Amino acid sequence: MKITSIRKTFKNTKRLAEIIKVLSQFGFREVITETGLHRILGKSREDIEADRHPHYETLSRPVRARMVLERLGPTFIKIGQIMSTRPDLIPADWAEEFSLLQDKVSPVSYVEIEGVLHQEFPGRLESLFVEIDKVPLAAASLAQVHRARLAGGEEVVIKVLKPGNRERVEDDVLLLEGLAQLVESYFSDLGYSPIEVAQEFSRELLREVNFIQEGQATERLHRYFENDADISFPKVYWQATTRNVLTLEEIKGRPLSLVDSTELRPELRRTIVANATKAVFKQCLTFGFFHADPHPGNIFLLAGGRLCFIDCGTTGHLDKRTAEQLVDLVAGVIKGDIQKLCRVVIELTDVNPQVTDRRDFRVDLQHLIDQVQATPLKHIDLAALLGDFFAMLQRYKIRCPSDLLLLVKALSTIESVAAEIDPTFDVLSHVEPEIEEVVTNRYGIGAIRKRLQKSLVNYLLLLEDMPGDIQRFLDHARHNRFTLNLELMRIEHLGEKIDQASRLMGMAMIISALIVGSSILLLADRISTQQGLIGHLGVIGLILAALYSAGFIASFLLPKKKSK
Repeated sequence: MKITSIRKTFKNTKRLAEIIKVLSQFGFREVITETGLHRILGKSREDIEADRHPHYETLSRPVRARMVLERLGPTFIKIGQIMSTRPDLIPADWAEEFSLLQDKVSPVSYVEIEGVLHQEFPGRLESLFVEIDKVPLAAASLAQVHRARLAGGEEVVIKVLKPGNRERVEDDVLLLEGLAQLVESYFSDLGYSPIEVAQEFSRELLREVNFIQEGQATERLHRYFENDADISFPKVYWQATTRNVLTLEEIKGRPLSLVDSTELRPELRRTIVANATKAVFKQCLTFGFFHADPHPGNIFLLAGGRLCFIDCGTTGHLDKRTAEQLVDLVAGVIKGDIQKLCRVVIELTDVNPQVTDRRDFRVDLQHLIDQVQATPLKHIDLAALLGDFFAMLQRYKIRCPSDLLLLVKALSTIESVAAEIDPTFDVLSHVEPEIEEVVTNRYGIGAIRKRLQKSLVNYLLLLEDMPGDIQRFLDHARHNRFTLNLELMRIEHLGEKIDQASRLMGMAMIISALIVGSSILLLADRISTQQGLIGHLGVIGLILAALYSAGFIASFLLPKKKSK
């Protein structure tokens, strides 16, 4: 892709210039020059070198990358946080470093927040809220939270998007997609499409600034646990919720991040861990819709060891088919069935089957199997197993569905919370009923009977439609109306070869014509009574033929330039 065409995608050149300057300051000048970013703004390599800060270059690349994202602000911090959950896209040490990204910043003044509220609830702000605390309860890079009281007396918290953040995120999203085009045009061996990844990140970022979607996710999880005595989610007040404002029930409790577990009774610690692990595993394995970031700051401790989960902005979804494939994965590992595992990999990732047929790939699968072979189901660490599996796929540059990686993150996070609060608690034994229920739903007698019934119905429908299909086939055959569609793989390389062959054939014909013509002229000069002019023309022709021949040979011997 040409720089001139990419330049058209960058509307905010001022923001692009800031990105280039920050990358240069933190020692990523090769990224700028190799992708040609500096040429988009008309800068030279010397201009990029001038922004260099040598003292940053003593730090490791992952640390410098994290500092770049923090310097570039809210959008890029969110991108880093998303990437920390995607070990299929970045190395493990980078993902670990990006998990340290913090977006806590100083709050904006209440005057600015009040301006947003008046804009979102024109003429009815006072009728909705009888009181709003001007001192923020919490502040992050994109939004901040204030306590309030509704007209009906309900105590709530309102999450308000800071002024200008929506426009900033939308501009940065366009910039991100433009950068992805540039990266994809220069690097073709990343194992994934930067454009597709950028589009996926863009959807996630735009969801972060749409509080209606967060409210819908919160309400859905609230409904799932509505009758659960141990787990809860905040209630959403839709009359006071918009894209830029989310109003939720205020939770009267303490976040686990502020609870000193050593001060709690052993029975209470056990209850907390049991409720937390039950909630997450039930979301993931039973409902297929889960809170993807259950860290201690997002879990409030209520009376009696009850827990309430907040901040449902990041959620994951597992459809029934994907959940079944995960069960097949676990079953394949337990039984040592490599063929089943290869089928699961193909179905989950859409990888080329040639990769799963490779000997080294199957050897790695066997190593994964050996780690848990003959282990009882209740002792299998599901999060560790899935983490090892997806880490193996990363080594082969196989992209994994983002929701599955969020699942691993959610399970790993809650296991680490459990280990911190009560290290003696056996998480796997506690969640064994949920795991067994999923496995039974997949491999139980009832489940097998339902699948057989469904397959039988499909075959009967196929037999019912078959006479009509055969009749249409015969009608097409009778009227010679068959159409053959072929998809040629790597057709662009075939075109290059044909074009190269055509050029070489043309050059060979020119050389042959020069040699034959020049030989005729030299022969005619010998038998002519007036020798000289014709002979000279023949010699010139042979010289031209020699030059063309040298070019012909060089075209084969000189190495071709490979595109990055």
